[in-house]
Amino acid sequence: MTRRAVVVGTGHYLPERVVENAEFEATLDTTDEWIRSRSGIERRHFAAEGETTSDMAAKAAERALAAAGLTADDVDAIIVATSTADLTFPSAATMVQSKLGMTRGFAFDVQAVCAGFVYALSNANALIASGQAERVLVIGAETFSRIMDWTDRSTCVLFGDGAGALLLEGQELAGTNKDRGILSTDLNSDGRYKNLLYVDGGVSTQSTGHLRMQGNQVFRHAVEKLASTANTALDRAGLTAGDVDWIVPHQANIRIIQGTARKMGLSMDNVVVTVQDHGNTSAASIPLALSVGKERGQIKEGDLIVTEAIGGGLAWGAVVLRW
Repeated sequence: MTRRAVVVGTGHYLPERVVENAEFEATLDTTDEWIRSRSGIERRHFAAEGETTSDMAAKAAERALAAAGLTADDVDAIIVATSTADLTFPSAATMVQSKLGMTRGFAFDVQAVCAGFVYALSNANALIASGQAERVLVIGAETFSRIMDWTDRSTCVLFGDGAGALLLEGQELAGTNKDRGILSTDLNSDGRYKNLLYVDGGVSTQSTGHLRMQGNQVFRHAVEKLASTANTALDRAGLTAGDVDWIVPHQANIRIIQGTARKMGLSMDNVVVTVQDHGNTSAASIPLALSVGKERGQIKEGDLIVTEAIGGGLAWGAVVLRW
């Protein structure tokens, strides 16, 4: 028997404000067609004034708990993947813990930018597999609208805000790749590529800064590294791309998503795509897509899923799980 981290609940939250591509035409040298053709994005959500990352994370978590028929008292740990926490400290995760009324267990943040949720899933899996936690809420939440340079048409049209959550539970299963739950993970980073995607400010520089990106270079690294990490994770689970029911990728850009699927030899019919409606929500994009895919009826119990993401660092990785 093997202790697996099994998904027992999903939930997501999107801010009320929807921003269509056309809204940018009034302030930038851009068009709806230009944005769609280069990114696949049609609209995104922006947080309301005063609405924070932990607010959105808590709402997504509440929905995941409700879907599982459980309460915060049943949870041992909370991990929030985010690069846009409310404050420098304490962690957004402890704020979520408080908002859920959870007075036991522990909570912490993981920061790996767009790869954050994959890193958080890997951490949650380790906590459950080692017996340190029975149930872990894993949340991705971002307010990237707060770090945009609204004069930079190459970046500000790409990102959105939102949150998604998965509730993982430890279960004793047979120990084969037919088990439900997380079957394998693969994490990577290479700090030599910092200047490809970063924010030009931070605590030690006493500035907030804005997101900066060399889009063409990020694209070049993304397809190769995403396909490679996905195949490595599959190999570790004793599986191949042919076994995959769904790729649920980081929703950064439709061309990256298409290129990765093609490199893995899979059809877009096997990919859950939400980038058109949400834009790039960084660490929130994978849990958002998982929750929406479940809601749509695409993802069903027993399906084999690969999630993969790449973000600033560069940091990238993949998780193979059976729903």
